[in-house]
Amino acid sequence: MLHLKLETDPRWVNIVESNIEEILVDHAWCEQKAATNAITIITHNSEYEDLVTKLVELAMEELEHFQMVHNIIKERGYTLGPKRKDHYVNQLHKFMNRGGNRTQSLVDRLLFSAMIEARSCERFKLLSQRISDPELSKFYYDLMVSEAGHYTVFITFAKKYGKGIDVEKRWKKLVEFEGEIIKSYGKSETIHG
Repeated sequence: MLHLKLETDPRWVNIVESNIEEILVDHAWCEQKAATNAITIITHNSEYEDLVTKLVELAMEELEHFQMVHNIIKERGYTLGPKRKDHYVNQLHKFMNRGGNRTQSLVDRLLFSAMIEARSCERFKLLSQRISDPELSKFYYDLMVSEAGHYTVFITFAKKYGKGIDVEKRWKKLVEFEGEIIKSYGKSETIHG
């Protein structure tokens, strides 16, 4: 369903388990950024009422996820700490079309968002299947289902509002691009690292 070019090496979970605090803190900030991203899309595309309605729901859900992860962090005696940079997302952002028209910008932003959700979904699935902590296994399974829905939302709107753009072709190019950059990730205890 996600059409990722390269799957994460399952040994990544061993790295994650070596520092649960780090993965949880990184994950919390990923959820915050996902909420902010949805709000940014709304801000720049407020004329699309159905898009606004759906992304308001999505942003609220991402904030709920942020709160859920933050609660786990607190329950385990960890601290949230400062916001983290996501090098994977920064590299993925380079794919975005610069200087295109508004439609192209919207489509690229939606596809970029779909890709991040797809990779997160893939990582959450791996965590749900392989992490030895039963609470986190269930938690990541539930989030995997949610992230798959978010991926679908972004892809659906890219197709709906991508008039005059070959959205499938653009998505395939992004999948190829992401497949190359993800080769250098999977080596740290972060969601995309």
